[in-house]
Amino acid sequence: MIKRRANAVWNGSGKDGKGTVSTQSTVLNKTQYSFNSRFAEGVGTNPEELLAAAHAGCFTMKLSFVLNEAGFTADELSTDCVITLDPNTGTIPTAQLTLKAKVPGISKEKFDAAVQDAKANCPVSKLFKADITIEATLL
Repeated sequence: MIKRRANAVWNGSGKDGKGTVSTQSTVLNKTQYSFNSRFAEGVGTNPEELLAAAHAGCFTMKLSFVLNEAGFTADELSTDCVITLDPNTGTIPTAQLTLKAKVPGISKEKFDAAVQDAKANCPVSKLFKADITIEATLL
Protein backbone atom coordinates (compact mmCIF):
# COMPACT_ATOMS: atom_id res chain seq x y z
CA MET A 1 0.00 0.00 0.00
CA ILE A 2 1.21 3.48 -0.86
CA LYS A 3 0.37 6.23 1.59
CA ARG A 4 0.65 9.95 0.98
CA ARG A 5 0.19 12.63 3.60
CA ALA A 6 -0.95 16.21 3.77
CA ASN A 7 -1.67 18.54 6.67
CA ALA A 8 -4.07 21.43 7.16
CA VAL A 9 -3.96 23.98 9.97
CA TRP A 10 -6.79 26.46 10.57
CA ASN A 11 -6.80 29.42 12.96
CA GLY A 12 -9.87 31.48 13.81
CA SER A 13 -13.49 31.40 12.71
CA GLY A 14 -14.70 29.86 9.46
CA LYS A 15 -15.26 33.18 7.73
CA ASP A 16 -12.53 35.34 9.23
CA GLY A 17 -9.91 32.71 9.97
CA LYS A 18 -7.08 31.53 7.81
CA GLY A 19 -5.23 28.32 7.24
CA THR A 20 -2.35 26.59 5.57
CA VAL A 21 -1.95 23.29 3.78
CA SER A 22 1.27 21.34 3.43
CA THR A 23 2.09 18.15 1.58
CA GLN A 24 4.51 15.35 2.32
CA SER A 25 6.54 16.25 -0.78
CA THR A 26 6.64 19.91 0.37
CA VAL A 27 5.39 21.05 -3.04
CA LEU A 28 2.81 22.78 -0.88
CA ASN A 29 4.48 24.11 2.24
CA LYS A 30 2.24 26.16 4.50
CA THR A 31 0.31 27.32 1.42
CA GLN A 32 -2.43 29.68 2.53
CA TYR A 33 -6.13 29.16 2.14
CA SER A 34 -9.10 31.06 3.51
CA PHE A 35 -12.82 31.69 3.19
CA ASN A 36 -12.06 34.21 0.43
CA SER A 37 -9.81 31.85 -1.56
CA ARG A 38 -12.54 29.22 -1.38
CA PHE A 39 -15.76 31.19 -1.81
CA ALA A 40 -14.54 34.38 -3.55
CA GLU A 41 -11.35 35.31 -5.37
CA GLY A 42 -8.91 35.65 -2.48
CA VAL A 43 -5.22 34.83 -2.60
CA GLY A 44 -4.34 31.23 -1.85
CA THR A 45 -5.57 27.78 -2.72
CA ASN A 46 -8.69 25.87 -1.71
CA PRO A 47 -9.81 22.25 -1.41
CA GLU A 48 -11.71 22.27 -4.71
CA GLU A 49 -8.70 23.57 -6.65
CA LEU A 50 -6.57 20.84 -5.10
CA LEU A 51 -9.20 18.20 -5.96
CA ALA A 52 -9.28 19.49 -9.55
CA ALA A 53 -5.49 19.21 -9.81
CA ALA A 54 -5.57 15.71 -8.33
CA HIS A 55 -8.33 14.54 -10.67
CA ALA A 56 -6.72 16.03 -13.79
CA GLY A 57 -3.36 14.50 -12.89
CA CYS A 58 -4.72 11.09 -11.95
CA PHE A 59 -7.00 10.75 -14.99
CA THR A 60 -4.26 11.86 -17.40
CA MET A 61 -1.71 9.43 -16.00
CA LYS A 62 -4.25 6.57 -15.99
CA LEU A 63 -5.10 7.33 -19.64
CA SER A 64 -1.42 7.15 -20.53
CA PHE A 65 -1.23 3.66 -18.99
CA VAL A 66 -4.44 2.54 -20.73
CA LEU A 67 -3.12 3.78 -24.08
CA ASN A 68 0.20 2.01 -23.50
CA GLU A 69 -1.61 -1.26 -22.75
CA ALA A 70 -3.43 -0.86 -26.10
CA GLY A 71 -0.13 -0.32 -27.93
CA PHE A 72 -0.20 3.48 -28.22
CA THR A 73 1.95 6.26 -26.79
CA ALA A 74 0.52 9.76 -26.61
CA ASP A 75 2.58 12.68 -27.86
CA GLU A 76 0.59 14.83 -25.44
CA LEU A 77 -2.39 14.54 -23.11
CA SER A 78 -3.69 17.80 -21.64
CA THR A 79 -6.58 17.64 -19.18
CA ASP A 80 -8.42 20.47 -17.47
CA CYS A 81 -10.70 19.67 -14.54
CA VAL A 82 -13.42 21.89 -13.12
CA ILE A 83 -14.74 20.93 -9.70
CA THR A 84 -18.09 22.53 -8.86
CA LEU A 85 -18.87 23.30 -5.22
CA ASP A 86 -22.49 24.02 -4.31
CA PRO A 87 -22.19 26.29 -1.26
CA ASN A 88 -25.91 25.91 -0.54
CA THR A 89 -25.71 22.14 -0.02
CA GLY A 90 -22.03 21.81 0.85
CA THR A 91 -21.60 19.21 -1.89
CA ILE A 92 -19.43 18.76 -4.94
CA PRO A 93 -21.98 17.61 -7.52
CA THR A 94 -19.78 17.60 -10.61
CA ALA A 95 -16.27 17.15 -11.92
CA GLN A 96 -15.84 18.18 -15.56
CA LEU A 97 -12.79 16.85 -17.38
CA THR A 98 -11.76 18.37 -20.71
CA LEU A 99 -9.07 16.46 -22.55
CA LYS A 100 -7.05 17.33 -25.62
CA ALA A 101 -4.93 14.46 -26.86
CA LYS A 102 -2.34 13.80 -29.55
CA VAL A 103 -2.07 10.04 -29.98
CA PRO A 104 -0.46 8.95 -33.25
CA GLY A 105 -2.13 6.07 -35.11
CA ILE A 106 -5.11 5.56 -32.82
CA SER A 107 -8.65 5.29 -34.17
CA LYS A 108 -11.45 7.40 -32.71
CA GLU A 109 -13.15 4.24 -31.41
CA LYS A 110 -10.04 2.98 -29.58
CA PHE A 111 -9.37 6.48 -28.24
CA ASP A 112 -12.92 6.83 -26.90
CA ALA A 113 -12.72 3.39 -25.25
CA ALA A 114 -9.40 4.29 -23.60
CA VAL A 115 -10.83 7.59 -22.32
CA GLN A 116 -13.86 5.86 -20.79
CA ASP A 117 -11.62 3.23 -19.19
CA ALA A 118 -9.40 5.92 -17.63
CA LYS A 119 -12.41 7.94 -16.47
CA ALA A 120 -13.95 4.92 -14.76
CA ASN A 121 -10.75 3.51 -13.30
CA CYS A 122 -8.49 6.35 -12.20
CA PRO A 123 -8.32 6.17 -8.39
CA VAL A 124 -9.51 9.76 -7.93
CA SER A 125 -12.58 9.16 -10.12
CA LYS A 126 -13.37 6.14 -7.97
CA LEU A 127 -13.12 8.32 -4.85
CA PHE A 128 -15.64 10.91 -6.02
CA LYS A 129 -19.39 10.52 -5.64
CA ALA A 130 -19.83 13.41 -8.07
CA ASP A 131 -21.23 13.11 -11.57
CA ILE A 132 -18.06 12.96 -13.66
CA THR A 133 -18.35 14.11 -17.24
CA ILE A 134 -15.71 14.29 -19.93
CA GLU A 135 -15.25 16.06 -23.21
CA ALA A 136 -12.38 14.48 -25.13
CA THR A 137 -10.82 15.75 -28.34
CA LEU A 138 -8.36 13.72 -30.36
CA LEU A 139 -6.13 16.15 -32.23
